[in-house]
Amino acid sequence: MTSIPEFMTSKHRECDELFTEAEAAAAKADWSLALTKWQSFALELTKHFGQEEDILFPKFEQATGMTAGPTQVMRMEHQQMRALVQDLDNALAAQDKDEYLGLSETLMVMMQQHNMKEEMMLYPMMEQNVADGEQIIAQFQAS
Repeated sequence: MTSIPEFMTSKHRECDELFTEAEAAAAKADWSLALTKWQSFALELTKHFGQEEDILFPKFEQATGMTAGPTQVMRMEHQQMRALVQDLDNALAAQDKDEYLGLSETLMVMMQQHNMKEEMMLYPMMEQNVADGEQIIAQFQAS
């Protein structure tokens, strides 16, 4: 069975790949492909955020008693990324290549920094403190 850090990190990589493919298509002004890849990325990102915010973070907070710590910061960063995703949706709908590429660079940097914090600190802390990690991952894999 896979661990919380392994599973969630693999989801980061899947999102990164879809994001990169959408960006490459937009750079070539292949708007149909860009839209398809972008929608797949946005769907996976939304699902990932939901798994963290609705299940993992509350379980970690319950196990550790830390409610104003790293999970609060991650939720705030999720909100910032959601706002950028909306801006990128708008740029894509307008087929505004320069706007899309500028915003995508901003989101990429934000995601890299965010993912590093989760992968290096928060996920290992979850693995140590959340008792039913294997059941949670099985639930995520089934959805």
